[in-house]
Amino acid sequence: MKQIVHTRLVPVAVIDRLEDAVPLADALREGGVDVIEVTFRTEAAPEAIRRIRAAHPEMLVGAGTLLDVYQVEQAREAGARFGVSPGISDSVVMKAMTVELPFIPGVMTPSEVEKALSLGCKLLKFFPAEAAGGVKMLKALAGPYAHTGVEFIPLGGINPANAREYLDLPVVTAIGGSWFLDRKLVRAGEWARITELTREAAAIARKA
Repeated sequence: MKQIVHTRLVPVAVIDRLEDAVPLADALREGGVDVIEVTFRTEAAPEAIRRIRAAHPEMLVGAGTLLDVYQVEQAREAGARFGVSPGISDSVVMKAMTVELPFIPGVMTPSEVEKALSLGCKLLKFFPAEAAGGVKMLKALAGPYAHTGVEFIPLGGINPANAREYLDLPVVTAIGGSWFLDRKLVRAGEWARITELTREAAAIARKA
């Protein structure tokens, strides 16, 4: 996970067509980011992960929106190096541990943070960030839980205008986002635009 700590950005990609996988990874790397989370919202996800890993073995490629144990198995077999879910499920987390897939479950409430800690998870996705109270909510969660070593990757409603606020919080390891690789840009093959937006996002992360 050192790549996530270093980059402080986790680009979240929805890939509809397999032929877009490698060009998207190329665009991100050109923009200075060597991390990508490919969501399991489309059938292309497992093969997209394989293709990106083959083209860029040095890139940290993860699988997102893992909702059941079968998807965890698919992600691991495809070569994903970490997994992410929008919520927290005992069976999904335990399966990830069984197949040795570093896992980042999603939380929104104190009870969910405590459940994650009880399962041994200390790096958590805070989702949906803005709808759940944003920076104020994370500051509130930091009060009773920061001493446990828990850290968050907020995602949902984050953009260039508020990214710095999140990144300045001590409990925030990185931010997740899709504004710089929007699904429409990927579908249109706007690789130069994605690279440009990625550079801007990386610059915000460096300044935090």
